Amino acid sequence: MIVVTGGAGFIGSCMVAHLNAMGRTDIIIVDDMLPEDAKKRNISARKYAAYYDKEAFLQLALQDKVPGDISHVIHMGACSSTTGTDRAYYMKNNFEYSCHMARWAFGKKARFIYASSAATYGDGERGYSDSVESIRHCKPLNLYGESKQLFDEWILENNFYDKVVGLKFFNVFGPNEYHKGDMKSVIAKAYGNVAGEGKMVLFKSHRPDYADGEQKRDFIYVNDVLSVMQFFCDHPEANGIYNVGTGEARSWNDLARALFAAVGKAPEIRYVDMPEHLRARYQYFTQADMSRLRAAGYTKPFMPLERAIKDYAEFLKNNSCL
Repeated sequence: MIVVTGGAGFIGSCMVAHLNAMGRTDIIIVDDMLPEDAKKRNISARKYAAYYDKEAFLQLALQDKVPGDISHVIHMGACSSTTGTDRAYYMKNNFEYSCHMARWAFGKKARFIYASSAATYGDGERGYSDSVESIRHCKPLNLYGESKQLFDEWILENNFYDKVVGLKFFNVFGPNEYHKGDMKSVIAKAYGNVAGEGKMVLFKSHRPDYADGEQKRDFIYVNDVLSVMQFFCDHPEANGIYNVGTGEARSWNDLARALFAAVGKAPEIRYVDMPEHLRARYQYFTQADMSRLRAAGYTKPFMPLERAIKDYAEFLKNNSCL
């Protein structure tokens, strides 16, 4: 059995779809309960053995009552909002829950693969190396990043580094993120206006060393993320904490031009002031150092931004309610 926490969310549900495509249906999905939740659509066509509310599953795990022979725990579940202010919630939901899942997986002798984040790197002053020494000195800019950093440090301090795979996701975009509200990718947010009105809004730069729209991020398509996750499922000898980006920073203007091209419109971009509360926590540049992932044996090339956006735009076109 494969446990996927956050299995109805963005990356988690895409991983469930990926596993289904490989013929795997022996999957336990763990997430919030889904009455008419927007995430329900993410798994409506998926095949899986069981679905558990995250708190109910935690109690079963703590009592060692989860049924089945567990081979993998793919822990994607977390609050991913970078603007939240309730530290106690982040600590309980992101950090403490992750500690419980890790200990439980170790007890079951299951492979433990978890989501860390590039948000741990903060403003990038110390670079984006995923070496152990660099990981120890990360300084996140928000509570989400702090919760992920604390768990990375917990892994190191408890000598679990060689027993787990932590994945520091950079700017992931792709299908099944429509439920994320303000945390959706800019592509998902802007698609309707770009395709319909031929217009897009980006933040102005509030630093003299970056022109408007030239702030840069390491954007990675979710299909590439799934490929990396499958690599670690298939290679139990490869452990540690790894960056998951493309290794190439691209500007928001690049992203915008690619989206306009994907829908066949001439670019029309308006730049607006960034809200005051975001300015001190805004990352102007991120670029994953991918040398350790390559050294671990992952050789597949990452999809170029323009091709990935074209593929995603086609998905959004065929799913007009997103």
